[in-house]
Amino acid sequence: MLFNSLEFLIFFPVVTLLYFAIPHKVRYIWLLVASYFFYMCWNPKYALLMAFSTLSTYAAGVLIDKSSKTLHKKLWVALSFTINIAILFFFKYFDFAIDNLNAVLSLGGFELVNPAFDVILPVGISFYTFQALGYTVDVYRKDIKAEKNVLRYALFVSFFPQLVAGPIERSGNLIKQLRERHYFNTKRVANGMMLMLWGFFEKLVIADRAAYVVDTVYNNYTQHTGLTLALATVLFAFQIYCDFASYSDIARGAAQVMGFDLMKNFETPYFAKSVSEFWRRWHISLSTWFRDYLYIPLGGNRRGRARKYFNLFVVFLLSGLWHGASWNYVIWGALNGFYQIVGDMTKGIRRKISNKLQLDREVFSNKLMKVIVTFVLINFSWIFFRAESFTAAMTIVKNMFSEFNLWILTDGTLFTLGLDAKDMFVLLLSLAVLLIVSIMKYKGVMIRDTLAKQGIWFRYLVYLAGIFAVLIFGIYGPTYDASQFIYFQF
Repeated sequence: MLFNSLEFLIFFPVVTLLYFAIPHKVRYIWLLVASYFFYMCWNPKYALLMAFSTLSTYAAGVLIDKSSKTLHKKLWVALSFTINIAILFFFKYFDFAIDNLNAVLSLGGFELVNPAFDVILPVGISFYTFQALGYTVDVYRKDIKAEKNVLRYALFVSFFPQLVAGPIERSGNLIKQLRERHYFNTKRVANGMMLMLWGFFEKLVIADRAAYVVDTVYNNYTQHTGLTLALATVLFAFQIYCDFASYSDIARGAAQVMGFDLMKNFETPYFAKSVSEFWRRWHISLSTWFRDYLYIPLGGNRRGRARKYFNLFVVFLLSGLWHGASWNYVIWGALNGFYQIVGDMTKGIRRKISNKLQLDREVFSNKLMKVIVTFVLINFSWIFFRAESFTAAMTIVKNMFSEFNLWILTDGTLFTLGLDAKDMFVLLLSLAVLLIVSIMKYKGVMIRDTLAKQGIWFRYLVYLAGIFAVLIFGIYGPTYDASQFIYFQF
């Protein structure tokens, strides 16, 4: 079931109304049933896989909590990780591993491996697996006590707003909220629905519209050069941001309506002044997961600069692999790790040059230049993320710099890339709205709180304007097949 589907617009109000109508002591059971129904709308069989992951990590948590010896605790953690990583590997990386094994075997003239079955990637498996494994580590570290109620723990793993594409919640934040009593609060509900409305605007008005241009160019990349490829790459940067941020916003808004607070997953990432800052603002739940459960256990930055760079590079290689079983994702992760290593290595040199030239690094122009340079670097890495393969990505890079015809901005070529003049204008206007809202957020303006303080006539005028903007300019309708969110494939 997609957030941007008619089914969800029926499902969510029904679930919410019944949630507040039934007694508190059975509400978590109702949410658990609703969450599994939500997930089973894709493929009922894979709900069994999620249940198995849930039971294995639940049992590991209980056994860790009961064990008195550190060695035993470590063994239960290792077993939990082995089981769940093995499941993740089989369903997500099996085909990738076989393809690479065959490539190696072919070099030696050996017989190729030909599996007798196809493996289909279960939606959301990377997200709920990481969330469950994070719980196992939290129990081992004694950050939380093991949850004894298996149904409540199952809800933690499967909570439907963030089940499929995050944010990847921490056990210390969500499990305790599952025990709390939540009351219907008009202000909170309005706040949550406003966030959901903004998410629908990001998805239906911006992301799905930008996708027409991106898909037109990237699906026929050999037929395009120069500015056309550059434009599609920039639009993909906004497409993937609005697509993923919209899911997080709808998830957070839906949870807030029911009384739950999920972690913020994005914080104006394209205003970052360095790649390392970008990753503190982009997919925050995953970045902090890798930091807390991989980077720091590897030694973090406590064992010298060389080890720090090694740890950082490993984290981003695995982050790339987490996103997809393909070498272009690995290269994308490696590139972002490389950016940060080079940035850290040259930090002192850049500071000395600035001092030598008496440059004030805090003035707006220098900050803007840093933002632009970071945006360009991130955009270049997005090529490897969006391209269908590493070979395709290299061809796109080559073609992008082979010809740069500025006349496509005026000769009508832009309107042959999937959007006509009207839709292109709507896209540019909606991107301007996104920019204004992002600037306000960056400046610390709490838009929803500010709006809540206004008169009721003004608030409802804004609400209606947002609803009509989505209804009039959103990409949907009788012939529209609700597009999946990009991160569903991860």
